[in-house]
Amino acid sequence: MQEFGDFGNIDVDKLLREMDREVGRLDDFQRDIGKCVGRAEDENGFVTVEYGTDGVRELELHPKAMRLSSGELAELIKDVLREATQDFQDRMYTLANDAFGEADNPLKQMKDPDAALARIKQAEAVYDRAFEDVMKDFDKIRRRMDL
Repeated sequence: MQEFGDFGNIDVDKLLREMDREVGRLDDFQRDIGKCVGRAEDENGFVTVEYGTDGVRELELHPKAMRLSSGELAELIKDVLREATQDFQDRMYTLANDAFGEADNPLKQMKDPDAALARIKQAEAVYDRAFEDVMKDFDKIRRRMDL
């Protein structure tokens, strides 16, 4: 009889319940992201922007904004759009934290790309070591078989 080690003691029902719970959290997260909207308004109330998963949803210009030069208005719109986009990203990050927890937040890389790159390099080093070990084992087998 073949031994399976710890794999033979897995509670399949518990594993399936946990998977169902995770899928449910992912479904909730996807639903909530669709409703997620970032908002911003300049201090004078001239420009208001709503930003969502589909981009700019609303752009409102107060009639007094027309008194600004075209350059001033363009800069104001860009600034408010940037703030609305940041608000959207912050809200998405919070939703991901609520769904997955801080440690497993898949959007964490947005906040700290250097840390994500460090983890990738660490994984690459582990892969390289494992590959070298496998190749050494293959070489030993080849020598034993006199190939």
